[in-house]
Amino acid sequence: MGWALALHGGAGNIPRSISPQRKDAAEACLRECLRIGGSALESSISALDVVEMVVNELENNPVFNAGRGSVLTNRGTVEMEALIMDGSTGNCGAVSGLCTVVNPISLARLVMEKTPHIYLAFEGAEQFAKQQGVKTAASSYFITEENQDRLVHAKQANRVLVLDHTASNTIKQTENHDSLNISLAPGTPIGDAGDTVGCVAVDKQGNCAAATSTGGLVNKMVGRIGDTPLVGCGTYANHLCAISATGKGEAIIKATLAREVAALVEYKQLPLTEAVDQVVKGRLGQGNGGLVAVSNAGDVAMAFNSTGMFRATVDSTGRSEVSIWH
Repeated sequence: MGWALALHGGAGNIPRSISPQRKDAAEACLRECLRIGGSALESSISALDVVEMVVNELENNPVFNAGRGSVLTNRGTVEMEALIMDGSTGNCGAVSGLCTVVNPISLARLVMEKTPHIYLAFEGAEQFAKQQGVKTAASSYFITEENQDRLVHAKQANRVLVLDHTASNTIKQTENHDSLNISLAPGTPIGDAGDTVGCVAVDKQGNCAAATSTGGLVNKMVGRIGDTPLVGCGTYANHLCAISATGKGEAIIKATLAREVAALVEYKQLPLTEAVDQVVKGRLGQGNGGLVAVSNAGDVAMAFNSTGMFRATVDSTGRSEVSIWH
């Protein structure tokens, strides 16, 4: 059976005028993830192991909003969250409110495998990380100068910011009136980060898995939890497919986006690409993000209704793609 992998580094308002340095850094990381994940799947490593190792790579790269590149809360701290799910068993693990764990996705897997629970958060999750001996770091590892600048601009606007990638001097309010997209003058780094990272894979045995990790929203309230660690919202996998979403978390939660795709595949027997297109166009709301998905037959779908989505895919047929825009 053929294997396949797809991943994303965030969806949003990504103009073609983004700096060559930003574009090159993002694409280089995506290509490295394809190399790592594709080689592992070809070597018969399980889909679950592969999605974890790929998301580890994305978490370690400060160009994306996860792990080391996580954006800051209204207190200037990081609160990271992640979820991993094994489609062959339905087992999953999730974490939220992490401030010291270098690779949240790996702690999520430990929650899945080493506890009777699915979801640990904040103090309990941090204590569990210490017990398990996972790699941690001081706040200086996570709090980058770019994200400090983003928080300053967010506080000046007195709003929670959904990351934007434009370079105009405009402020536009979202339809739920709870958050803003803010675009600043060229050179201001608020629009230079991705929003959430994720990976889905199917291995040679036809087993699917999904993993998603994020730092959340700029200037979010301490304690805010988004779609990423909620089973069926930002992340889902079963025996037929695996899905990882990215974009405006509140919109994704309302749509139970990832589970919606899986339900169309399972109960309506829709092809994966058709199910994904139907959900992104009909359930997500225009401009709210996108997702990547794989099926147990090796099909891949990557769809979004925002300006762009950092994304990549590779499979056993030799297909390989790294893209940002439509």
